[in-house]
Order: sequence, then structure tokens, then C-alpha cells
Amino acid sequence: MVATAIANAGARDELSRLVEEQAALRRVATLVAERAAPTEVFDTVIAEVGQLLGAAQVGLARYENEHEISVLAIRGQSPEIVRAGVRLPLDGDSVNARILRTGRSARLNFAEEGSGSVAEVLRRDNVNATVGAPIVVDGALWGMIGASWRGDDRPPANAEERVEKFTDMVATAIANTESRAELAASEARARDLAGEQAALRRVATLVAEGASSDELFAAVTREATDVLDVPVVALQRYEPDRMFTMVAIAGETKFTVGSRWPVEDDGLAGMILATGAPATKQDYTTMPGPLGAALRDGGLISAVGVPIVVEGSIWGFMTAGARPGKPIPDGTEERLARFTELVATAIADSHSREQLAQLAYEQAALRRVATLVADGATSEAVFSAVAQEVAHVFGVQHVTVCRYEPDTILVLSSFEAPEPAAAPPPFPAGHRLPLDVPSLPASVHRTGEPARIDDFTASHGLYAVARQAGLTAAVGVPIVVDGTVWGAVNIASTKNERFPPDGEERLARFTELIATSVSNATIREELAASRARVIAASDETRRRIERDLHDGAQQQLVTLALGLRATEGRVPAGMDDLKTEVAHVADRLTSVIEELREMSRGIHPAILTEGGLSPALEALALRSSVPVKLNVRCQQRLPDKIEVAAYYVTSEALTNAAKHANASHVQVDLRAEEDALSLSIRDDGAGGADPSGGSGLVGIKDRVEALGGTIEVKSSPRDGTRLDVEIPLIPDRSGEPGLRPLSPV
Repeated sequence: MVATAIANAGARDELSRLVEEQAALRRVATLVAERAAPTEVFDTVIAEVGQLLGAAQVGLARYENEHEISVLAIRGQSPEIVRAGVRLPLDGDSVNARILRTGRSARLNFAEEGSGSVAEVLRRDNVNATVGAPIVVDGALWGMIGASWRGDDRPPANAEERVEKFTDMVATAIANTESRAELAASEARARDLAGEQAALRRVATLVAEGASSDELFAAVTREATDVLDVPVVALQRYEPDRMFTMVAIAGETKFTVGSRWPVEDDGLAGMILATGAPATKQDYTTMPGPLGAALRDGGLISAVGVPIVVEGSIWGFMTAGARPGKPIPDGTEERLARFTELVATAIADSHSREQLAQLAYEQAALRRVATLVADGATSEAVFSAVAQEVAHVFGVQHVTVCRYEPDTILVLSSFEAPEPAAAPPPFPAGHRLPLDVPSLPASVHRTGEPARIDDFTASHGLYAVARQAGLTAAVGVPIVVDGTVWGAVNIASTKNERFPPDGEERLARFTELIATSVSNATIREELAASRARVIAASDETRRRIERDLHDGAQQQLVTLALGLRATEGRVPAGMDDLKTEVAHVADRLTSVIEELREMSRGIHPAILTEGGLSPALEALALRSSVPVKLNVRCQQRLPDKIEVAAYYVTSEALTNAAKHANASHVQVDLRAEEDALSLSIRDDGAGGADPSGGSGLVGIKDRVEALGGTIEVKSSPRDGTRLDVEIPLIPDRSGEPGLRPLSPV
């Protein structure tokens, strides 16, 4: 009976203990289910464990690493010895160290074992035994719960198992808390990503709509500042002179858009340019130079930068800066890169549009010059047009068109951009440059190939003259005519920037048109000279025939006629038939002489040679079968070839008016001014004359054009015919002036 009573009492005690334990576990589970804060769960757990196990002190700690453990909650321990928030080393032998080593619950009797810092702390608090159980979260050892007893108290035999039941609750609370934290972080990341994607979409829309560079750059920096949560975002462009320019800034800073700064090796600009990769500058406090001073003055202590790569080349970079107390968030580099990709796309698109517009403008310029060439414009007009068009196409301040001579370079045309502050042109039109002094045209002449100079600072010869005039870069391309280097076109800039790599190729398109113009002009000059030689030879032949007829056959016929008249007078009386026959022969001979004289006058009128154009035209008017009103305002003698041309034009027009037009009168107006002879002939005939129909008009057209003149024929049916002729009065090849004194008749 006693044994039964004892057994029953033990069962009741065990049942009571079990009920209390389950009640404690339910209270902790309720807290966990209600998502109580971990600190509340920790405090409740150590209180319940201490109450159930009768432990003098209970603590909950987290393993920081293999060498340290942090006390998160503690109950029953003197604060002077250890308190929450303290880190304890895991040296020696302790329950904490054993759990870390084995991952299982552990028990330690301080009378027999225990060493190290934790064991020393517990001994100081009169602890004689400790039991601990691990807290495992998601399969990994997170921390432990330890219970200790003082004096003669000892831990229950199943203390480890009972503590483990609570560690499961703690692990669940921690896992739930971490899940909630991860969820919150995930939701925050999702919100950040959504905000970033929205910002990127807004920027992408601007890119697609072809927004201006200024608008796009400002939007990118503004959006990046908001998305990245940084105080300053800037977008910079690299310049050819190892400088960079601020093209857009968002946030509070003392830097200004448009300001230029040196690319320093130890700065972000230098690191990115050197590597082509993102870079971070952790500390600006010791950075020397004006850039470092400006950064510190603006309160920036660090920054991250990402390159902007356009068509395989580094165009610039984008930076996000940080101030004290607000470091750059993790992931900023990757997020900043997404904005730079859009910037690069926009710049590439802008370049494509600019290149297309530039190509269209260049083609239009080439068409305008080609039209001049096709229309037979003078070489001087073509040179001037090329200089102006090239200046506008390339956006340069100086253009020269040069021709090579045996020992010099002659500047044929020079174009200077109309800039108020521009220096006088170093090589104006008409200027001659020596071929044996270093210069860009001399280099082109020597090699026969395009040449360029990107820096005049260390140049000599004519390069030094160019440098003094403010030129900073130049390109020259040869003008090749019939396989020979005839001249060159040279362009120069004052903007401290290099010409694009295709500058020579683009400039060559204009030099080809100049070469065509020069070649065409040469052909025209040779053709005109050939026609002039043919006409001069024809005129000389006419003069010779006229002289031969006048001095030879005509004189002999006159002598013969005089002899016959003398013979007629000596015929004896009574021989009337013979006298009549001799007189008849003499009359016929006189008629032949008159016909021969008229023929001679048609071949080349002597009166034109002896008296000049005015008397010769009067003689033509008197002989014309159609009444002629003559208005001649030229009392000077003109070059023979011009007088002959005007005479034959008038003669042909009067002949056509009489033979073909059935005109009743003709008006002839001629005037000679300083630079040109103008001749106008109008009749009231039937009209309808066709200059290309093989008539004599073709011959006079050739004669006029051989002298560099023009002839225009207007001949509508029933409206009569009008010829307008203009011949330039230029010095002839003998060097005589175009006008000379009138010779006496």
C-alpha cells in the first residue's frame, strides 16, 4: 500500500509538472503565434524555463561566430557580472562551447569540469551546474538556452529535454521574425524595383521620342537621384583635351552644368577612363587638386561611377555621391548602370540622327557645287562656293583653296567664319606661300596624300603662323587633275577639338568637284582657244585672199580694162563694128571687176581694216536691199577679232532678213562700253529662224563664243527676229588694250 501511495504521489507530481510545462509552452506558443517581438518571446521563455526547472538563472544567447556569443536575454544573473548585450568569448570548456562544437544539448558540473571565460563568470556567481540546449533555425545552429543552479541545487535528470521543447518555440519565433523581415525586405525591394522600372520607363520614353540631350540628361540625373536615394547624381562627358564637362546634375551641390574639370588619375574620371569599368572612390578627404577641393567643399566624401559606352567607345560617366552619415546604398553601381545604358542608347540615337542630318546637309552642299560645275560656272565661282559650303558642312572657321605653282602655293579662295572676335585670316586669297617651308599644303604637295595636324603647339614654319592666328587643328586634301596634284583644300578650326576620323574622306568629295571644274575649264579654254585659232586662221585666209584679189587679179583686170578703153580710142574710122565689139568687151570687163570687187568685199572688207567697225557697218547698211536704221555708239577702234565678229554677225543678220524673213526694215544698235561690246539687230520679218538648223547663225555663234561672248536669238513666227550679242572687251594676246584710238579712213 505504501508503495502504491508513493507511486500515486509520484504520478500526481509528474502529471502536475507536465500540466505546468504544457501551460508554459502554450503561453510561449501563443506569443509566437501572435507574432510577438523576439525580445518579448526571449524574456518569456527564460522566465518559464527558470520557473519550471527551478533554475537560479536562465540565459538566451546567439552565436556571432566561432569565437563569440552574444547574450540576448538573461534572468537571475547579477548585472555587475553579466547582462544582456554583452559578448562573451568561446574559449575553454563550457556548455556554450560544447553546443557549438557538437550541435547537441550539454550539461556541465563545475565541481569537476569547466574552464574558460564563461565558466569563470558562472563560478563567480556561485554556479555549480549548467544545462544548455541548442536553438536551430532553418537547419543551422543559431544560438542556445542555458539554465544554471547554485549551491546544493542540481538540475533535473531530464532538464536538457525539457529545455529543448522551449528552444523549438524560440526557433519558430526567430524563423517567423526573419521570414517577416525578409518579406518586408522583399516587398521593399519590389517597391524599389517598381519605382526604378517606372523611372527607367519614363527615361526610355524620352529616348524613344527623341528628346533633346539637355532634356534627357536632366531627366536621367533627376530620376536616378530619386530611385537610388543618394544626395547627388551627375552626368559627365569626356573631352579630347583630357578634361570632362558636367552636362547634368541633380541634387544639392556646388558644381554647375557646363563646368570643366581635369581628368585626374586618382579620381573617378581617371579610373573609369583607364579601365573602362565602374569604379568607387571611398574617400575624397585627401584627394589633391581643384576637383578634390570642390568635392570636399560640396560635402561629398565618396562616390561610385559607371562608364557610358557609346558604339564601343567611352563617351562619359555617371556618378552618385554620398555625404557623411548617408553612405551609398548597396547595389547602387548595378542600378546606376541601367540608367547609363539608356543614356548610351539616347546618345547613339542622337548621333545617328545627327549623322543622317549631316549627311543630308553634306549631300545638298555637294549638289549645289555640282550644279555650278555642270552649268559651266567659272573656276573662281566654284572655288568660292566650295570654300563656303565646306566651312558650313564641317563647322570650321577657316577654309582655303590653293593651287600649286612651280615654287609657290597660291591661295585662290579663302573663307573666314563671320565671328566678331575672329583674328584676321592668316592666308587670305591672293596670298602666296613658299613650298619649301613646312605647312599643311606643302605636306599635301610633297606626298600627294591627305594630311592633318591635331596640335599646333609645338609646330614651326607656317604652322607657327597658323598657331598665332588661333588655329588648333587642320586637315588638307589634294585636288588631283588628270593624275597630277593641282592644288589642295584646307580646313582649320579654332575650337580646341580634333577633326573626326572621316574628315579627309568627306573633304575629298568636294575636291573631286573642284578637279572636275578645273578639268572642264581647261577643256573649255582649250576648245575656245582652238576655235579662236580656227577663226583667226580663217580670217587671215580671208584677208590674204582679199589682198591677192585686190593686189593681183583685180589690178590686172583694171589694167586690162584701161588698155581696152585705150584700144577702143585707137580703132580707125570706118571700123565701127570692131570699135563696138572692143567697147562691149571693155564694159563686160568692167562688170567683172565690179563683181570681183564685191566678192572681195564679202571675203574681208577692206573698209573694216582701214576705217574700223562704224564705217564698215554703214557700208553694209548702204548695200542692204532692206532699209536699215543704224545706231552705232562706238568711235574707238576695237581688237580686230571683235570688229570682224560684229561685222559678220551684222552681215549675216541683214542677209537673212533680206533672203528669208521678207523684212521691210532692220534696226541695228551697237554700243561699246568699258568691259563689253553689245550688238542688237531686230527685223520685222516672218521670224521662225532656227539657230540649230544649219544656217549661217551657227557660224556666227561659234565666232562669238570663241571670243568668250554670248549670242541670243529670239525668232517667234510672225514676230520677226532679234539677235542680242555681247562680247567682252578683254586685252588681246599681244597685250594691247581692248579699245584703241580710231584710225583715219
